[in-house]
Amino acid sequence: MTRRIGIVGVPPLAVIEEINRQGDHIVDLDEPQVRAPIDQTASRIPRVYCAILRTVVLNCLHLALDRVYIDVGPGKCDCALHVAEILADMLPIPVIRTRNQDTRPFGNPLCTSRMPLMEKFSRITQGVQSAAAYPPLEPCPPSCGFWGVPPRDFSLLAPFPDTTHVFGWTRCMENKTPSDFALEQVVDPTIPTVFFSQSFCAKSALAKHLAAKHPRALAIDCDVSVSSSTRAKIEAFLELSGIDPQRGNG
Repeated sequence: MTRRIGIVGVPPLAVIEEINRQGDHIVDLDEPQVRAPIDQTASRIPRVYCAILRTVVLNCLHLALDRVYIDVGPGKCDCALHVAEILADMLPIPVIRTRNQDTRPFGNPLCTSRMPLMEKFSRITQGVQSAAAYPPLEPCPPSCGFWGVPPRDFSLLAPFPDTTHVFGWTRCMENKTPSDFALEQVVDPTIPTVFFSQSFCAKSALAKHLAAKHPRALAIDCDVSVSSSTRAKIEAFLELSGIDPQRGNG
């Protein structure tokens, strides 16, 4: 019988390999899996936690799962450790805390490829569910950059051209080394870059710090969904940077 295994963050490769070997189905609890108001989590987790962790709790309130693996190490955040305790009290299934400190690099073919940014992020997040190496992709010259974590609302990514290169924790995610802080800080100072963080996320400090040092940067954050003003800021920044979203020219 196929089991449904929930994951939060990027569990160690050994965990993913075992889940794949068992033929179990992985459910990414960081992503919206149910249609339900996120405020249903208010009695379980403070509203000032980021929308990703609130989404984790919302999913667990509604999904039938057999087990949950949650990364509570430097590859996720301290708040995930608190959420792990909440889930352990809330769920009648094992909630297994992991600390992913893997160092074997898998590379970043998706982050540097020519591809719609929404598709790129979708493939990167799906890649966490497999221990297999990525197929090679031809890198493209970048027209702009996106630094940060995968947003809860992928519509944030729609204005970006196909030639956007991805940096930050998302690049660590594709590389399967989520605690690689040096890789997370890599940026390209020659291209205009949007530095993104979820509202109330500790990574917003790093986003603002790196953006302040970057010569062509925009730092933004958003909570549950993307507001029209946030999207307008991104579109204006790209336009002022001379980028055509259709052709990716910088």
